Amino acid sequence: MCNRKQLLHGIEQLQLNITDVDNLLRYCQELQKWSKKINLIARDTSAEEIVEKHFLDSLLLLPLLHRFSPAKASLLDVGSGAGFPGLVLAIALPDLAVTLLEPRQKRTTFLRHVIRTLALDNVHVQEERLEPGQALPEQFTFITSRAVAAPPAFLALLDATARPDTLVILMQAEDDKQQFLAACPNWKLIDTLQFKLPLSGHPRSLTVVQKQN
Repeated sequence: MCNRKQLLHGIEQLQLNITDVDNLLRYCQELQKWSKKINLIARDTSAEEIVEKHFLDSLLLLPLLHRFSPAKASLLDVGSGAGFPGLVLAIALPDLAVTLLEPRQKRTTFLRHVIRTLALDNVHVQEERLEPGQALPEQFTFITSRAVAAPPAFLALLDATARPDTLVILMQAEDDKQQFLAACPNWKLIDTLQFKLPLSGHPRSLTVVQKQN
């Protein structure tokens, strides 16, 4: 089972303010239960790894969201999978409107189940794959993703959907912003944060970019 003490310790180490730990733990328990039947995460992932590599890793975005969020902010999570980071952020930030874009039906069924179970009213699941050149009709304050594509390919995928004021948050294991920004001259660097996961010490890099005018 997902360990409350471990989750709270990680949140404290990251100096985050999370009020709804109960719903994060219920989500974690549903993830473990459903993962026995469908492929949501690697089957050999331990409860400790789930807490750190999925939940705490997703919560790393909170400082950036707090820093840049206007009133009525929205976030698009592309290729949300089992809900990381978008569903975790929706629990932590109930005023944030979150869209989970996920093409695989079994995973969207799981996401909708968790949303109903936790009575979340700020999350929308869209069963769709974002294609190159496709422009989603909605406007988003933030767009992010975990491991859909390398940064240059991911930014190219967002070219039609991201608006000039949209902030794209790139989640990476290591900081290589200079390399991909050189390959993406139509994007500019807004901010960057470096972290270490509190339990394993593994590095994490968050880079915020925006379209050039």
